[in-house]
Amino acid sequence: MFAVTKRLLLRPGWMEEAPVLAETIADARIARNTTRMPWPYTREDAEEFLSREPDPDYPNFQIVDRTVDPVRMIGGIGFMDGDEAPELGYWIAPHAWGRGFATEAGQAAIAAARASLGYTRILAGHFVDNPASGRVLEKLGFRRTGHVEPRHSRARGCAVDCVMFESDEDDMAQTAPPALAA
Repeated sequence: MFAVTKRLLLRPGWMEEAPVLAETIADARIARNTTRMPWPYTREDAEEFLSREPDPDYPNFQIVDRTVDPVRMIGGIGFMDGDEAPELGYWIAPHAWGRGFATEAGQAAIAAARASLGYTRILAGHFVDNPASGRVLEKLGFRRTGHVEPRHSRARGCAVDCVMFESDEDDMAQTAPPALAA
């Protein structure tokens, strides 16, 4: 699955870009805000991630900035099997923070997943010490569930309180337009 926006290309990752993926993630601030990413993040970690068999029900994308020449990877976004519904997760490299890339990528990934996979409800969360991610989720049309639950952070090696969000089709209809192509 692919998606294109005004500035971004969302596409699967390829094994030959393992060095680029490892280099892009080479900042502890990225890993510490995710549940599954190890720290330090090595080339071997990138190779292991990129060698996984894609799950057709839970797509994952590399986020590529198309506004620079040459284009470059700036993050990742995807879905995983949540307890009650698919769960959205993402990361953006620090050099690309504050430019709206997470929101733009989220809109495209959600639109593609809803159109291709029929997602009607999506869950997401952010660690309590990462409120910027909560603002992105709100811009994407997610609403707080009122639950804070401990989630294990592999990079931190401990459980961290996570503010939970949810979204359904009605919430998404109120956000910005979907990707240009999927």
